[in-house]
Amino acid sequence: MSNAPLYLEPRLAPRSASLLEASSFLHMLVDALGSPLNVVLPDQIAENAADFRSVLRRHQLAGRIFFAHKANRSSALVRRLATADAALDAASLAELQHALASGFTGDRIMATGPKDPEFLWLAARSGAIVNADGPGEVEEAARFVRAYDLPRLRILLRLSEFETSGAKVLSRRSRFGTSVKALDGLLDTLVRHRDVLEPIGVGYHLDTTSLDEKATALEGSLRAMEELRLRDFEPRVVDVGGGFGVNYLAHAAQWDHYTTELTGSVMGRRPPMTWGGHGYGLRVENGTLRGSLGLYPAHRPVAGTAFLDELLSRPAPGLGRPLGTLLLESLYELYAEPGRALTDQCGLSLATVLEVRTTDTGERLVRLAMNAADVSLEDHGVLMDPVLVRRDGAPASGGEPGAGGIPVPGEEPVGVHLMGNLCLESDLITRRKVFLPGLPRPGDLLAFANTAGYCMDFSATHAQQQPVARKVAVHEESGTWRWCLDERYWPITRPGGHRT
Repeated sequence: MSNAPLYLEPRLAPRSASLLEASSFLHMLVDALGSPLNVVLPDQIAENAADFRSVLRRHQLAGRIFFAHKANRSSALVRRLATADAALDAASLAELQHALASGFTGDRIMATGPKDPEFLWLAARSGAIVNADGPGEVEEAARFVRAYDLPRLRILLRLSEFETSGAKVLSRRSRFGTSVKALDGLLDTLVRHRDVLEPIGVGYHLDTTSLDEKATALEGSLRAMEELRLRDFEPRVVDVGGGFGVNYLAHAAQWDHYTTELTGSVMGRRPPMTWGGHGYGLRVENGTLRGSLGLYPAHRPVAGTAFLDELLSRPAPGLGRPLGTLLLESLYELYAEPGRALTDQCGLSLATVLEVRTTDTGERLVRLAMNAADVSLEDHGVLMDPVLVRRDGAPASGGEPGAGGIPVPGEEPVGVHLMGNLCLESDLITRRKVFLPGLPRPGDLLAFANTAGYCMDFSATHAQQQPVARKVAVHEESGTWRWCLDERYWPITRPGGHRT
C-alpha cells in the first residue's frame, strides 16, 4: 500500500500567480487586517466578461452577460463590472440595491430567484428585467405596474422540465421555473396582462454540468419562443442561465490519480486519505463499493467560456442543427448568467498558521486562523491544495515539484490535516489530507486560490464570535501591488494618475 504524496495543484492564471509570488505584500495585508482575509482582483472579472462576450461574437450573436451576484458579495467586483460591457443578475432585494448603488442602471439588471414584494417593486420601479419563476410572480408584477402607474415591465419566463423528441433526454427536475407542460396556462396569464407586461423571451437555469441536458433545455426554449409568437408576442431573448463551471486544477492526471486512490482508500487498499476515513459519498458494504463520488469535477477541460462555446456549437437534439445557428437564424439574442465562471481567478482567501502539532499516531495537524465556513470548499465539493506562503519571504510554494509547484530547498513534502478555529470536531478546512512542499510554521500563510466563486463568503458566519474575513481589492500598477478595502474601491483614476 502506497503512502506517496497526492497533490491537487490549483490552476493559476498569470494575475493570480503574480499575486501569490508577492509574499511580503500578502503578509503585510494579513498583519494589518487580520486572518482570515479575502483578496479580490476586480480587473480579472472585467477580463472574464470580455471573454464571455467574445463567444457571442464568434457565433455572431447579440446578447448580454449577466453576473450572478450571489456568487460573491464584493463591492469592488460589482463596481468594476459596472464599467464593463456586462449586466447583473440580482437574486434578492439587497443584491438589487447593491447593484444600483454600484453604478448599474436598471436596464442592465435582471431580477431572478424567489421575489418578495419589496424586491419585485424595486425591480419594476427601476426598470429591471423580471425573470419570472411562475404565474404568481407574473400576476404580482402586473399588479405593481398598475398600482403604481409604472412603465410596461419586461418579463422573462423561466421554464423547466424540458424533453426532446425521439430518444428521450429529460432536463432534471427543479423547484424553480414553470414546467413547459404548463406553458399554455402561463401564456394565458400574460395575455390578460398584455397592456402592462412585455414578455421578451424565455430561459432556464439548470443545476447540472451536463451539456446534453442544457442542449435539451435550449432546444425546448426555442420551441417555447414559437409559442409566444403564436400568441402575438414578439420575444427576442433566450436565457441559458449559468452553470458553465470552472476548471480548478492545473493537471488532469492529478485529479484522475487522486479519485482512483480515494476509491482504493475507501476499499482499504491504501492508507486513509481523509480525516476519520471520510469517503466523499463512497462507502463499503459487505466488501462492495457503494455510493457515488460527491465532489465537484475539479479538473474540467471544458468549462467557462469553452462550455458556452460547446453548447452553442452542439446540434439541437431534435432539430439536428447547431443551437447557435438556430438562435442566429431566428434573430434571437442570447442571455447568460455565469456566477462561478465569471469569478474564475478573481480572488483568493488567506489564513495564518496558528499551530502545528503531531498526534500520538503521527498525524500532523495544522490549525489556522480560519474556519470551514470562511472558505467553504467542502460545502461545494471542491478539492485543491492551498499554496504555502512563508513568513520569511521565501517564494510561494505549492503542488508537486516538476508539475508547476516550487519545492522548498532542504524540505520534504509533508501530509497535514487543516483544522479550523471553531470549538467543533467537524471544523475541518478540508477533510482530505493535504500535501505541502514543507511543514508550515506558525506565522506562515496558507492561500486558497480561486475562491471568489461561492467559496469565499457564501457561507461565512460569526460563529463563536470569530471574525468574518475582511475583503480587500488589489491591482498591479507599474510592477507594484496596490490595495484598498473592498468597500472603498471605485474604478476611477485619482488625481496624480493612481487608481483607487
